[in-house]
Amino acid sequence: MKFVNKGVRKKDSIALVTGKPVYTDDVTQGCNLVVKLLRSPHSHAIINEINTEKAKKAPGIECILTYEDVPKSRFTTAGQTYPEPSPYDRLILDKRLRCVGDPVAIVAGLDEKSVDKALGLIKVKYEVLEALLDYRTAIDNKIIVHPEEDFKTLCDVGADNKRNICSCEAMEVGDVEKEFKNCAHIIEETYTTKANNQSMMETFRTQTSIDTYGRLTVITSTQVPFHVRRILSNALQIPKSKIRVIKPRIGGGFGAKQTIVSEIFPAIVTWKTGKPAKMVYSRKESFTNGSPRHEAEMKIRLGADKNGMIKAIHMFSLWNAGAYGDHGPTTVGLSGHKAMTIYNAASYKFENEVVYSNTMGAGAFRGYGATQGFFALESAVNELAAKLNMDPTVLRMNNMLTQKNVGKIMPTYYNEELKSCTLDKCMLKAKEMINWDDKFPFKDIGNDKVRSVGCAVAMQGSGISSCDVGAVEIRLNDEGFYTLLIGATDMGTGCDTILAQIAADCLDTEYDNIVVHGVDTDLSPYDTGSYASSTTYITGMAVVKTCEVLRDKILSEGARLLGCKPEDAEFDGKQVVCAGTGKTISLAEIGYASYVGTNAYLTATRSHFSPTSPPPFMAGLVEIELDKLTGKIEIIDYVGVVDCGTVINPNLARIQAEGGIVQGMGMTLYEDVKYDENGRMLNDSFMQYKIPSRMDVGKIRVDFESSYEPTGPFGAKSIGELVINTPAPAIANAVYNATNINMRSLPITGENILTKMINSGQN
Repeated sequence: MKFVNKGVRKKDSIALVTGKPVYTDDVTQGCNLVVKLLRSPHSHAIINEINTEKAKKAPGIECILTYEDVPKSRFTTAGQTYPEPSPYDRLILDKRLRCVGDPVAIVAGLDEKSVDKALGLIKVKYEVLEALLDYRTAIDNKIIVHPEEDFKTLCDVGADNKRNICSCEAMEVGDVEKEFKNCAHIIEETYTTKANNQSMMETFRTQTSIDTYGRLTVITSTQVPFHVRRILSNALQIPKSKIRVIKPRIGGGFGAKQTIVSEIFPAIVTWKTGKPAKMVYSRKESFTNGSPRHEAEMKIRLGADKNGMIKAIHMFSLWNAGAYGDHGPTTVGLSGHKAMTIYNAASYKFENEVVYSNTMGAGAFRGYGATQGFFALESAVNELAAKLNMDPTVLRMNNMLTQKNVGKIMPTYYNEELKSCTLDKCMLKAKEMINWDDKFPFKDIGNDKVRSVGCAVAMQGSGISSCDVGAVEIRLNDEGFYTLLIGATDMGTGCDTILAQIAADCLDTEYDNIVVHGVDTDLSPYDTGSYASSTTYITGMAVVKTCEVLRDKILSEGARLLGCKPEDAEFDGKQVVCAGTGKTISLAEIGYASYVGTNAYLTATRSHFSPTSPPPFMAGLVEIELDKLTGKIEIIDYVGVVDCGTVINPNLARIQAEGGIVQGMGMTLYEDVKYDENGRMLNDSFMQYKIPSRMDVGKIRVDFESSYEPTGPFGAKSIGELVINTPAPAIANAVYNATNINMRSLPITGENILTKMINSGQN
């Protein structure tokens, strides 16, 4: 391999570091109507009367739309493969408002000043309703968030809108209660996490226009261009053939842009007026009406024998969908199906419920539900280790999936077979890197400060089995270079680069000989999009398959041009050689010939899906310094060792891991969405919503312990989401080792630590 497993430079690196205009806002400058929303000040209300006449007469106003002016067809904004599991519970504009910030009216005008003035001229009479703000009380509450009769689901996810249930599930492997009766040690605790905002630097933004052929063209910052096309078709009630979606560079997504947030509003303005329109979410809008991680409460029962061998795991996850059910049924499943699978128990039980409330609707965030689940279960495992007076790394080594389990059928992971795993090697390497045996559990360093360590393990998946599809087209051009057309979405992760590396090795050509094009739904082959850690694994295999076909075509065409049979010729990436005569023809000559006369234009396209979703694994170990007088935590060192199969690009993989670890630290220590008594979000800017800077995260070290995944390209698995899952339980474990206090709710703040220490008599 010349390029795979090498840290080659990203395809777009020079454009990005030199500030070239590559993002949605950069490439859509010009004459566009400015689109903004009048948003609800109430968390639950009905519009009794809305008067827009004065606003429509304001200078510069082109269009004002209310619920009376838009289609009445319900849809979901979740970017998922059709039929979407998420309920169809939205309208573009609805008479019933379900959270603060819900759209009341769409206003489009010539400039921002005109639109802002018109927004203030719209008069609305609301019937304010009692709001359901505590999701723990949602089921069978007298307040119904979605009483509409046209609420529907395309999949059976256990939804019951009249009971405020977005989805529910229950599964059991073995006899959990029987196993618990025989357990010597049982941990039974409840763990909670808050909603977290993805906080990507580029907020939601979309530009729309009508092309020469009367089709709607959408240029948008999205992870799921093909899903955008379908969702807009559903919402606007126009054929998909009338919609084209183009994705420029994305300034961060992290799952937020797997939901269709800003696209619908300028799209309907353009469709109604025929004029180009553009919407750019403010930072406040992205915080208050974006698509954050689901708030969650998880109850864990964990049983083990006297030696610490885990026998039974029972997990119940309660998810707050907020006002709408986007991604609710699918995220909640990962909290159990992935978290529980990592341990070799005798029996498992997983129950979950996703409920509606009158808070901001939730969505997808890196880790996609597994992150909440691993915080809960890994924290319970650490509590079991403490109860047994056992090193938590040793307890894990005795119970978790290791190389010895390769070939095992994983019953809680959709009965898939484990085909690759070096989690035990990851743990051993991480312990060595952080000098665990010398530092565990803590060291008093004086001045009321303690240094302690904590640990966690995690797994994720590689795409959605038997669902995600990736496709590519590769063309041979004159002069012998290749064009790689993909439908996968590079959102800064470097998938354009990684797929080019795979293609270069498969075609025995130079990396710079592969030209990569981003996504245009009119031109790109179909791809479900960049989510579920699918691109390297799924689309990467599509590249491998396509290259095999194209190589055969090049060989056959070269042999024909040389006048010999394909079986008598060889292609080494640079030329075709006829073995019998010794004659050669270069790749460039074949490329030129393919453009002339009756010669064959050489192109190939293949798609790929996988019936399995092989899990990558990670061991995360942390060292913190805790001030017992203030409760303040300082991250000293974080070590993450990852098994993602063959590492295609070590530089990009390391950056992915470091970024995910930092996001996990933010979720653990800082991010704390709060609402007032009326359901209005209080921390709606970076002044109030804290995310960690480089100064807050200490030293982060990442290493890899490769395995070989036989179903992946060159043996690769995913890495993108896995890496966010270990910081929360590892840091919570380190806090316990420093204080003997179990922190079961996030975020873990100094104030909360100090309060618990005082209540326990330690301070």
